[in-house]
Amino acid sequence: MGHVEMCLAVAGLKEEEVKDTTSRLAGDWSSFPASERAAFAFTRKQAQDPASITNTDMLELERHFGREGAWHVIWWASRCHYMTKVADAFQLPLERENPFWSMPNAKKNQ
Repeated sequence: MGHVEMCLAVAGLKEEEVKDTTSRLAGDWSSFPASERAAFAFTRKQAQDPASITNTDMLELERHFGREGAWHVIWWASRCHYMTKVADAFQLPLERENPFWSMPNAKKNQ
């Protein structure tokens, strides 16, 4: 979840907003729009058992995001899963502190 926090900080969320969003991502998704819940469910399924992805899963993404948008979700999720596997293989630790909080733009948002 550490990289998610950093991405949210770069996107301009305040520290409390980052904490709230990551808390919701890690738990109950009911407060997110249906399209985001579909992307989360696809991504979770892809992470846990990529061979189980079906045409129905793809069509669900297309229903929410259109054909091109669905491929963006699939590509981005695949990239993130790959980077996680690389980091895990090399046992790369996450930073202890979010380095973006010290950036000038981040300070404006705190």
